[in-house]
Amino acid sequence: MKANKFGKNGWTPERIDDLSGKTFVITGTTSGTGFEAAKILLSKNAKVVMLNRNPKKAEDTIKTLKQEVGSHCNVLNITLDLSKQASVKKAAQEVLNTVTKIDALICNAAIAQVPKHTLTIDGWESQMGTNYYGNWTLQALLFPLIEKSNGRIVTVGSMGYNMGIKTIKFNDLNWNKDYTPNNAYSQSKLAQIMSIYELQDRLKEAGKTNVKAYACHPGASRTNLINTSGSLLMRFMFFLMKPFTQSAEKGAYPQLMCATEENLDQTGFYGPTGRSNWVGPVGAHKLEPHAKDEAVSKKLWELSEKETGVKWNI
Repeated sequence: MKANKFGKNGWTPERIDDLSGKTFVITGTTSGTGFEAAKILLSKNAKVVMLNRNPKKAEDTIKTLKQEVGSHCNVLNITLDLSKQASVKKAAQEVLNTVTKIDALICNAAIAQVPKHTLTIDGWESQMGTNYYGNWTLQALLFPLIEKSNGRIVTVGSMGYNMGIKTIKFNDLNWNKDYTPNNAYSQSKLAQIMSIYELQDRLKEAGKTNVKAYACHPGASRTNLINTSGSLLMRFMFFLMKPFTQSAEKGAYPQLMCATEENLDQTGFYGPTGRSNWVGPVGAHKLEPHAKDEAVSKKLWELSEKETGVKWNI
């Protein structure tokens, strides 16, 4: 195990300098790690554009953030439902019309462990459609402004990438056969992580080293993720795991590090480095080789362009 380059306590938000003049776009900020990330960025004087599907919850979140950080904080919400491509396109356009720069896009929102096989309005299995295709389109459409700002794309994956079938099931991407909540979730998270390393390769090939792309995960953090979409059994299991989990605030550290830390190696995979990578000091840790399978990543990228009709302007 390599020593953590940030010391025995790992990376912490104390390392973030004043962020005045910087703009961060974050999905899923009404609770959990997204809320904590937004709060910490605002406390460092950044501008935060939140992307959430529930306008009422977002409004309440803004009130809470202003109470906790100060009424001066620069925060706004744009409505986005990652499970609907039309909503993603509309939100992306609104972001482009609202801000002049994006220093980092943090793709934090996700659904998990959906108990029954469900398709999105666009016809994809719900976890793949939301966690993967939703983010794919959002990243591609915001890319020109991220590039113009020499910004970053941060994907919040999950250790779940290593808990399912460990590849992309191209012959049945929608799980019309043999659906299990865990396998489908795992595939969606693997796809998210793979596309970041594929993006790195494509940027390098195009000579565009001014944009950085990072993959990280929150470890086992106490958030509403399983409560929102998981089955009763999953919720119960997560309740039993509580003593082995960490706070949502600590779960936000990896995405904050990837969004702000200077000279961070893009080839790393970032998260807690303690027991099973669930908790512990934040830093780089091992990523299983199947998540960097170049042939699968390339095929997935090409398929994504076809499925969404969205091409990256690299």
